[in-house]
Amino acid sequence: MKRLHIKINIAACTLLAVSALSCTKLNEQLYGSKTAYDATKPASASDLNGVYAQLNGQTDQANTYALQEHSTDEMMGPTRGTDWGDFGTWRKLHTHSWDATHNQINDTWDQLNIGVFRATQVISTATDNSIKGQASFLRAYFMFQIVDLYGQAPFRDPASSPDDLPKVYNRAEATDFIIQDLEFAKANLGASANIGIASKAAAAALLAKVYLNKAVYTAAQVGGPFTFEKADMDKVIENCNIVEAAGYTIEGANKYFQDFAWDNTEKSTENIFGIANSETRVVANANNRWRMGAHYNQTPDGWNGFTTLADFYKSFDEKDERRGIAYPGLTELIGIRTGFAVGQQKGPKVGGGLVDLKQRGGQPLIFTENVNLNFSTEAQGIRVFKYFPKPVHNDKDNIWKTDEDHNPNDYVILRYADVVLMKAEAIMRGGTDPEGATALSLVNSVRAPRGIAPLTAVNEADMLMERGHELYWEGWRRNDLIRFGKFNDPVDQRPNASDKTRTLYPIPQRAVDTNPNLKQNPGY
Repeated sequence: MKRLHIKINIAACTLLAVSALSCTKLNEQLYGSKTAYDATKPASASDLNGVYAQLNGQTDQANTYALQEHSTDEMMGPTRGTDWGDFGTWRKLHTHSWDATHNQINDTWDQLNIGVFRATQVISTATDNSIKGQASFLRAYFMFQIVDLYGQAPFRDPASSPDDLPKVYNRAEATDFIIQDLEFAKANLGASANIGIASKAAAAALLAKVYLNKAVYTAAQVGGPFTFEKADMDKVIENCNIVEAAGYTIEGANKYFQDFAWDNTEKSTENIFGIANSETRVVANANNRWRMGAHYNQTPDGWNGFTTLADFYKSFDEKDERRGIAYPGLTELIGIRTGFAVGQQKGPKVGGGLVDLKQRGGQPLIFTENVNLNFSTEAQGIRVFKYFPKPVHNDKDNIWKTDEDHNPNDYVILRYADVVLMKAEAIMRGGTDPEGATALSLVNSVRAPRGIAPLTAVNEADMLMERGHELYWEGWRRNDLIRFGKFNDPVDQRPNASDKTRTLYPIPQRAVDTNPNLKQNPGY
């Protein structure tokens, strides 16, 4: 059984800095150790590493990832007896019934604001523009998440007095601030062969995402309506073309899951930015992404938690590779299929080959489409294996297993297919591509290698569906649904539409209580 990890940070002491956190020792395994910051010395690569380390929390199944996924139509965290109850934290996200004291809303606020503050410390003293550019990209990423989730961003100058309250940027001001950071990063960074090091392409990809969502962040009312300005859409296209010029390409036929495999460092043609791992140096293990759904008796064993929603699964064309395949070098050895797992599950047997798996009580382990948010059995719900581990043979037991401590999968944050679809959407919303591409041609360029027929036309519903099919469980679904005006729609186990104010999470109540510059979001 897997229960929610509650993680609070030491940088809280500096982070009165940002939101009046309590001083609690940092979980150094998650965030990395950090000595007292010396503002009299130019920022070093070591200081920058402390900012990169703050990204490691993005691989957790909770917090930022949970807020962006569990509130949508593609993920659910059902309670299974006494497993995964966690005081309702997952149910409240799915039903849009959270409040300003929700634990993950609070912890996400802390994690992201610490990232902004650490990056600002480096930027404030950096003399090397490469270091400053990378820190600017990282600050922009953390602040982008804050703006997207909470709609306002506290900011503290590291040189200010500890007694000074952080100023607060409203959503439009913070968006402009992010754009400035990313333009600086884009101008001062070059190419990078390492997914874990910010590059010009990464800055351009994130800048495209900011401009694509600018209508949401500058809307007169929370939740819209949204007006997508042509100038903003042209900026999306301009930055997507910069990424394209850097040489990234869509994975070829039968290669979709290569972007998430154990050898994605060497073989991916799409991955732009994320967290680099290797068999000898695991910085932030991607194993949460399979453990959070895998059953206890599967290989690899998991926590038997999260599922997708049946309606989302059934929206895929049966021929779509992204729906799920038998992955060579994986499925025939340990039984796991990539993509969506439904039906009888299999695992390795002694001597080779596969065997039908059973539940803990001895019943067949058959994953079903039906699932109940409050009262599910251990086999209910369709699971997702987008990331997956490298099988290794255990000679002693003569069986295939996995090495959970040395997973070399790079964790992906920005990917080229997302860039192509952002460009397509910007053209659909009125932007002009100097290269002459159309929204339809771009969408079909993503669909073709996935094994499905081309579209003959593309509208908003098609675009949103294509983004869902391409980017599921990568942490962008909430962002997309809001932009397309679909976030508040009813879904399975949430039968009624939620209010548009739910397109923003509340500012944690303890932050509002201690910083009068913060104003609680509408509806809370």
